[in-house]
Amino acid sequence: MFKNILVPFDGSTGAEEALITAASLAKLCDAEVTVLTVYRHHSMLEASFSMVRTQEPGSIDDAMRSHAKEVAEHGKAILTEQGAPRVRGFTKVGQPARTIISFAKQHENDLIVIGSRGMGSVENYLLGSVSHKVTGLSPVPVLVI
Repeated sequence: MFKNILVPFDGSTGAEEALITAASLAKLCDAEVTVLTVYRHHSMLEASFSMVRTQEPGSIDDAMRSHAKEVAEHGKAILTEQGAPRVRGFTKVGQPARTIISFAKQHENDLIVIGSRGMGSVENYLLGSVSHKVTGLSPVPVLVI
């Protein structure tokens, strides 16, 4: 049935539930599960508005990338713990819904399993959630958990 399942993962409870569901499907179908954590690029202007100053100012993008890698690794650990047969993890920078769709096309995923609510900002309430956008844009089936 499904051979290559994509699970966008932001560390939220809903995203963890999506991982658990994807692991169950992967066991049934002997499918590979790919965890994708997407983070936003922050411009220098956004960085200048930061209220917190460290001793060694670094790039916000570097901090976001590092955090995204930790989140993706956590997602992989959950899948492995749940018995998913094959697990991979990736991090990408970009607008979440578009990045998820682009990644799914590029990696020939045949199913996207996504949490209905993640750790989105107020912007998501005004413009629509990532899961809603993904279901509208995806060329492959999307299972919203």
